[in-house]
Amino acid sequence: MNFCSHCGAPVSLKVPAGDALPRFVCDACSTIHYQNPKMVVGCIPEWEDRILLCRRAIEPRRGYWTVPAGFMENGETTMQGAARETLEEANARVELLHLYAMYNIPHISQVYLLFRARLLDLGFGAGEESLEVKLFAEAEIPWQEIAFATVRNTLTHYFDDRRRGSYGMHIGTIEPPVRSG
Repeated sequence: MNFCSHCGAPVSLKVPAGDALPRFVCDACSTIHYQNPKMVVGCIPEWEDRILLCRRAIEPRRGYWTVPAGFMENGETTMQGAARETLEEANARVELLHLYAMYNIPHISQVYLLFRARLLDLGFGAGEESLEVKLFAEAEIPWQEIAFATVRNTLTHYFDDRRRGSYGMHIGTIEPPVRSG
């Protein structure tokens, strides 16, 4: 950040009085600009023994499969955001059942909240951010083409829970990839 969104003056990175972390602070009006993690919300849409996945039409990970999910918008609840993202990415209407997984991803400042959901009908299709959408049985999941660790972990838990006949709540942290050097 270079300039204050309140008055347009330059900002400096410093620890404001009464705070413990560096923040961008306006040199002119003293407005403190907090930068907080982004919330990603989505769901696992279920139809009988299959789940709906979307092949991404955008970066990052274009061409890879994911559950419908995206950034939460101001003024909406997590559940509204998950349903909206599902409609936008898969043209699918869902009934959200319950919060199923939460993943912290501190190295990219994101928190994922994924819900179990029931597809209301089979009238789905690719939205603007998807190349295609498809229902998959467990044996058909393209595991090597899953876009994100959050989705891979969530689907692994989901199918394990389904075999047990009991769906729990899953919480985890995704660490940055280890770089070989």
